[in-house]
Amino acid sequence: MIGDRKIICVIPARLDSVRFPQKILAILDGKPLLQWVWEAACRVAYFDDVVIAVDAQQTANVVTRFQGKWRMTDSNCMTGTERLVELACQGEMDADVWVNWQADEPFITTDVLQDLLQTCHDPHADIWTLKVAMHETSGLFDQNICKVVCDQKGRALYFSRAPIPYYGSNKGVWYRHVGMYAYTKDALLQMRSLPPCGIEKAESLEQLRFLFHGLRIQVHDTKHSFTGIDLPEHLELAQQHIINARLMGLLIENIPVNKI
Repeated sequence: MIGDRKIICVIPARLDSVRFPQKILAILDGKPLLQWVWEAACRVAYFDDVVIAVDAQQTANVVTRFQGKWRMTDSNCMTGTERLVELACQGEMDADVWVNWQADEPFITTDVLQDLLQTCHDPHADIWTLKVAMHETSGLFDQNICKVVCDQKGRALYFSRAPIPYYGSNKGVWYRHVGMYAYTKDALLQMRSLPPCGIEKAESLEQLRFLFHGLRIQVHDTKHSFTGIDLPEHLELAQQHIINARLMGLLIENIPVNKI
């Protein structure tokens, strides 16, 4: 909880990922990847509850074995956001703010959550997300890197896979969108009936649907980077990260007994 705002963390756990099938169940340093994410989320003091949104009994069985909490969601959900919408509409859980923590991102820290949720009490925002300044231009033309442009208050104006804004011969700053979100409950309930739009289809970016239909997205700066696991080779990099962090005494591996 932050102030009087009750906060729930939902970890959408799709089993059949395309590029790395069943990656959420892949073993990382002796534990399923999904368990690493669950334990990291349970260490965040801001969360009043943490739940994993599964779409297969196989995943539910694994979560039960490591004593996590799960809810079944439709296997036809196309995005993690849709799983949060489904849970919000079911009405079995309730919170003012819902955080979407992807199941392939085990190294997100409390510092990142502080950046994300710093204005979660603001009644003039519906969604919160993050951006990081691009100090090198090498990723500008990478279509896998989403860029964002904001207004003077930090509200998103547009997201694109293209290099926006266009500065021509002038120097400028570009911002990479960091795809972690928090939503108000009302925003999730509204999303249930929002139809897809042309710019969303053109860019293949779901957040453009939210902008198109008038939802207000507050984008905060962060200096903290974290890497998701998209491919099998990323699992090897994650293993090395754990080894290095353990050697440096930076790895927290025990969940406080009074959490969640």
